[in-house]
Amino acid sequence: MTKKDNKKFNGEGRQLSSQVSKSMRKYFKELEGEVTKDLYVMVLKEVEVPLLEIVMEQCNNNQTQASQILGINRGTLRNKLKEYKLL
Repeated sequence: MTKKDNKKFNGEGRQLSSQVSKSMRKYFKELEGEVTKDLYVMVLKEVEVPLLEIVMEQCNNNQTQASQILGINRGTLRNKLKEYKLL
């Protein structure tokens, strides 16, 4: 890592948060008053699957590297990949 790389990148995080907010507002608007449940689990899965897919792609399917990038244990990553049938 170079000195330039040590600087934490935070620009996209704000954009991601904004996109999630927009998507959630749209979701509730489209419900048109219908009651929803298990929203937390649904949102996590909607975000987690593409996150795992893209990180694994960027790491050429190297689980050790992907787990380090994600900040999770390699075993946890394997479990999630199996759960979402990404292995």
